[in-house]
Amino acid sequence: MMSVNYQPTYKTIVISDLHLGSKGSKAKEVNEFLKAYSCHQLILNGDIIDGWQLKKGGEWKKKHTGFFRAVLKMMDRWDTEVIYLRGNHDDFLDQIIPLKIGKQFSIRRDYTLKSFGKKYFITHGDIFDSITSQMKWLAYLGDIGYTFLLWVNKWYNYHRERQGKPYYSLSQTIKQKVKAAVNFISDFEEKLVELAIAQEADGIICGHIHKAEIKQINGVSYMNSGDWVESLTALVETHQGEWQILHYPDFDLKTELKEILSDQMTL
Repeated sequence: MMSVNYQPTYKTIVISDLHLGSKGSKAKEVNEFLKAYSCHQLILNGDIIDGWQLKKGGEWKKKHTGFFRAVLKMMDRWDTEVIYLRGNHDDFLDQIIPLKIGKQFSIRRDYTLKSFGKKYFITHGDIFDSITSQMKWLAYLGDIGYTFLLWVNKWYNYHRERQGKPYYSLSQTIKQKVKAAVNFISDFEEKLVELAIAQEADGIICGHIHKAEIKQINGVSYMNSGDWVESLTALVETHQGEWQILHYPDFDLKTELKEILSDQMTL
């Protein structure tokens, strides 16, 4: 008897800003995502574990551990290579990077992905955020207000769910309407593109600002994987080299069925 093996759903999956250990983290949702999809290479692009919140009394739950179990299952089942890049909220990794464990798992500051003749420089993006890199006390202060906003967002969506309405990011909507936030995002994107050009890369892949995006800026592909606190998004590369943004819970039911069949069917 031989198990049925399928090609992983995607060549590459990039997720960032899970903030595991914080109250705003959507760990259950991201775990469902990892169960629905598979890939050759999984890139965890920073702020996966929220060390800031854990230091301030955040709570590590079973579903947070479940995320890493899902990752290990991908490594075992699909031979997925996992690359964990350090973000500002998991800056405790500075003490151990670079670190490589076997052929499948590594922790580093940034990474260069070469795919289909193109070169993509991947970094969390906090190096271009002067507030988090140079004025940490102000970042912590802002984090308090942000946590409150996420709390409001949580209860807002709780009532939407009871009314049968889909998830809606109230915090994202507010940020998109605040001029200072819009200007910051625009400046952030331009600086990341400049970094890509300096690295002689065709594109830049980042996270940090919790705003999923794929667009061209000055001839460079700018791609942001978003987050699993507000927008619940992932960046994926198909086996044809095309990049897409996936939004939760818009999962492909055929993919989920394929996963079930892969577990149960034998020849």
